[in-house]
Amino acid sequence: MSHPVYARIDGPILMIGFGSIGKGTLPLIQRHFDYDADKLTVIEPSAEAALFLKQHRIAHRQVALTCDNYREILGEMLEPGRGFVVNLSVDTSSLDLMKFCRELRVPYIDTVVEPWAGFYFETSDNAQRTNYALRQAVRDEKAANPGGSTAVSCCGANPGMVSWFVKEALLTLARDTGQDATVPSNSAGWARLMQGLGVQGIHIAERDTQARLKPRPRDVFVNTWSVEGFIAEGFQPAELGWGTHEPWFPENGYRHETGCQAGIWLDRPGAITRVHTWCPTPGPQFGFLVTHNEAISIADYYTVGAGASPEFRPTCHYAYHPCDDAVLSLHEMFGAGRQQSKHEILDVDEIVGGIDELGVLLYGHARNALWFGSRLSNAETRDLAPFQNATGLQVTSAVLAGMVWALENPDAGIVETDEMDHARCLEVQRPYLGPVEAHYTDWTPLQDRWEHFPEDIDPTMPWAFRNVLAT
Repeated sequence: MSHPVYARIDGPILMIGFGSIGKGTLPLIQRHFDYDADKLTVIEPSAEAALFLKQHRIAHRQVALTCDNYREILGEMLEPGRGFVVNLSVDTSSLDLMKFCRELRVPYIDTVVEPWAGFYFETSDNAQRTNYALRQAVRDEKAANPGGSTAVSCCGANPGMVSWFVKEALLTLARDTGQDATVPSNSAGWARLMQGLGVQGIHIAERDTQARLKPRPRDVFVNTWSVEGFIAEGFQPAELGWGTHEPWFPENGYRHETGCQAGIWLDRPGAITRVHTWCPTPGPQFGFLVTHNEAISIADYYTVGAGASPEFRPTCHYAYHPCDDAVLSLHEMFGAGRQQSKHEILDVDEIVGGIDELGVLLYGHARNALWFGSRLSNAETRDLAPFQNATGLQVTSAVLAGMVWALENPDAGIVETDEMDHARCLEVQRPYLGPVEAHYTDWTPLQDRWEHFPEDIDPTMPWAFRNVLAT
């Protein structure tokens, strides 16, 4: 199989972090870029990664970046105005690394706004532990220092790819309802399109059905992607972009007084906060309201007006049903009040079935709800790219697309995926996504309730968050 080479990268390519996503991103970089092989280096402290990299003849520095050493280590390896930094790590400050790369005029990409180690569990103020606060710090940096070398913030599957799906879904909905489907040229145009179509909000609706034959052992957290990353975000407060149509405010909800004011947070961990949602394979399902950057960035990008009371803003949040082993792992962890002693990621070669169905559910419009997304199986993934399962490939292919866009737009400054050319990015990514489909549904959160146990819901507004939130 031949693969397009999108660009030449001169100078050092530094990959920071080599977990499941780093391992899957490496072959995509090797396939799709022209570069000097001896200029690619992985920075990763684990011995397991060191062994793999040695076997595959990839240069490696077995060290963990910290707030005390990152400038020295990266400064020794980077060359001003050349190369690329691909940050796929945990416990490293995305903002600090981004700023340093921009000082040196080196393009940068990451998949999440990550803080330094200790932030998620040692910060006592829940408002400061939100992704809203982490994102706002990056947006403040962008406002203070516009332009410069491109630094792509939060470009994985979600956040990342799903922002491109929102735009494709809006254009699909416009065509299917006989509306103007001209592609808007800026945020204001996209926001007016969403408002004009009557969209009230978006679920990032995901169902992961990948499974292996081996039963999940006790005291082991099993997942299809980074366990550390999932636990960290699962312990953050649940949060969401807060729409202008919402008639009710959660009792445990809090607003932010500074920044874009597009989101709220709940005084409860996201990984035990359930919401009603819908995906094509299961139909109605529970999802966890795990905090993600895209919940805030999408709500912010599609705002008409500004501040806490704009003319229009959609509600937006993640509604995540992870693989069954991960659900059991969460149940065990929160029940015991401690993390498991061992972590496992389901390997592509042990998974016997299932898909990762990840898309955006646009709701409240004339057609009720539209799910648009990727339905990638592990079997397809095995044929498409090595060293990863379906969940991983949805992330790594978005990293590839983000790198291509950054090289084609080298002086864009700090950007989020909502601000990028979604058509170009999906053109690069789509060969790795399996079936990308649109599905309409008549389901609403008012359906399939248990009539023997009445709930405090709002029957006049089917898609109000009051009805979405599971009691």
